[in-house]
Amino acid sequence: MGSRPFIANLDMYRKVPVDLLEGTRRGSILSTIAVATMTILFILETKAFFSTQLKTNLALDSNSDSQIRVNFNITMMDLKCDYATIDVVSVLGTQQNVTQHVQKFPIDQSGVRRSYQQRNLKQHDVQLFDANVQETIEELHADGEDAVSLDEHTFNIALEENEFVFVDFFANWCSHCRDLAPTWEILAEVMYQAAENRVEGRPEVHKYSDEDYDEAVKVEMPVLIAKVDCVDHHDFCMDQEIRAYPTLKFFVDGEEKGEYNGHRTVVEFAHFIAEMEKEHKGHAHNNLKAGEIKDIATERTVQTKEHEEYARALSATRHQYQPSWVEEDHPGCQLSGFLLVDRAPGNFHIQAQSRGHDLAAHMTNVSHIINHLSFGKPFSNYFIKKGLQNTPAGFLESTRPFDGNVYVTHKEHEAHHHYLKVITTEFDPEKGVQKNSNKGYYKPLEKQRAYQILQSSQLSLYRADIVPEAKFTYDLSPIAVSYERTSRAWYDYFTSLMAIIGGTFTVVGMLESGIHTISSKKRR
Repeated sequence: MGSRPFIANLDMYRKVPVDLLEGTRRGSILSTIAVATMTILFILETKAFFSTQLKTNLALDSNSDSQIRVNFNITMMDLKCDYATIDVVSVLGTQQNVTQHVQKFPIDQSGVRRSYQQRNLKQHDVQLFDANVQETIEELHADGEDAVSLDEHTFNIALEENEFVFVDFFANWCSHCRDLAPTWEILAEVMYQAAENRVEGRPEVHKYSDEDYDEAVKVEMPVLIAKVDCVDHHDFCMDQEIRAYPTLKFFVDGEEKGEYNGHRTVVEFAHFIAEMEKEHKGHAHNNLKAGEIKDIATERTVQTKEHEEYARALSATRHQYQPSWVEEDHPGCQLSGFLLVDRAPGNFHIQAQSRGHDLAAHMTNVSHIINHLSFGKPFSNYFIKKGLQNTPAGFLESTRPFDGNVYVTHKEHEAHHHYLKVITTEFDPEKGVQKNSNKGYYKPLEKQRAYQILQSSQLSLYRADIVPEAKFTYDLSPIAVSYERTSRAWYDYFTSLMAIIGGTFTVVGMLESGIHTISSKKRR
């Protein structure tokens, strides 16, 4: 009898005769447990198969963009929009007083943003002194000073005795103040000349004594031109909230009516004074003292054809006085917009600076509220709700950790500096399609890029002669993070099912054999 082929001998499922099998109650119970266990494991495995997991990957940042967008909305709580500027500094270059894509809105004392937008003033259009004044301040002082020097005591007396007072708050170290000094002295001379002309027109002037004449000139003075040295009277200037030099303030009946921010020429000063008098007394008033000072100012400074063309050009860009503007109602400034910065370590800072002023460092307060700060293309509200399903919990907050933070400085010569580690992050939007509205078809969603931020802040101290600034230093991480949803392969699922069936059957069988062996020994 020949041997059977190998295939015929290969039988992993040999059968046991039925008459050799014996059913037991114990076997029935264990079989029920085995079926229940396999059913539970099958359901859990199937549920895991149809679910996805969020996988995090780390790799070198392959972003090839040369610039990155910085979105911001920051409220400077005690810095006027006239002085608030943004500078960007990186290892590749410097951008000063960035105004493109930046909006400024004055903030009132209650923190309410005004409905109109402030100009992004570079102040290159403001004439800082009268170029037609050829005399030096020493030459003008040779016959005495016409601009009255005031201190904290004489200041109140001047306001009580004069209807109109125009005051130059200056510092003797300020270059802009030194440039303005001759112009301011000429303006004071123009006021005296206007008063003398009115007195000379009186028929009884020949009867005046020297004292009577001086008193009459004082009465007819259109405006008292005065000055305060803030170096000698530091505390008084702080009480007046002088933040930059020179600051030109106009007072009517002892009350401040605002700061002058127009061209600093004698003729333009004269126009401003005349408008202020009309505003206070009314256009129909029959005793407007400032009416003739415009002619006197023109005669005093416009002497050639070039001077006339110069004055005409300035008058074409004259800043009109707006009586509805009250400086005290606008102590702060909200800056919003975005910057395009180089993808290199750098910083951007908000500071007080002015082409026409030297800022008082001890009066510069850069306390601020960060309403929003993020990097990259901003997400729409719809995308935030529907498109961030493939990111971990708290992902949106990690891209804008500064939002809503308030940074207040309580002492002079200090400011908060912020340090940002920017991490490029890529992720897939929620599985689905989005419509191409231009072509009318649907296309797969593209991979999205965002930037997570690791932030820290500290309070920095400044030297007494340095103007503080709110500084944001950023550095891009060379490592990029990506998130993706992963699911199990079908063959992995079926392998698990077979492992569940076979494993459960084997384990329960071993348990039954053990119980059977123990019970058989006890019977013996």
